[in-house]
Amino acid sequence: MDKRTGGCHCKAVRYEVEIDLAKPAIECNCSHCQIKGLLLSYVPWTKVTMLSGEENLTLYRFNTEKIDHYFCATCGVQPFGRAIGKEGEAGCMINVRTMDEVDLAAITRMPFDGRSM
Repeated sequence: MDKRTGGCHCKAVRYEVEIDLAKPAIECNCSHCQIKGLLLSYVPWTKVTMLSGEENLTLYRFNTEKIDHYFCATCGVQPFGRAIGKEGEAGCMINVRTMDEVDLAAITRMPFDGRSM
């Protein structure tokens, strides 16, 4: 587990997360993830600390509306999405691309067929 920081392009939204980057990141082909190029890694919401800009986040939901996709109202970057899991736990899908100084070439990717869901 690494403690990492990240945020949006304009730096209005900043977060800190405890994350295991050795686990594969999900590369989903649903209409939302594919068009944005999201690369996602799951963590419990308790592992995320908002450092700044929570008031600058805008919410977007689509399809079944079970996932809260948050993006910066200023620059449009989506740092993460949140949802409640089957067992009632609050989870977070961190957009790995928004973490500071991450080596994207070192991230193992796991394709996910969200388009068929």
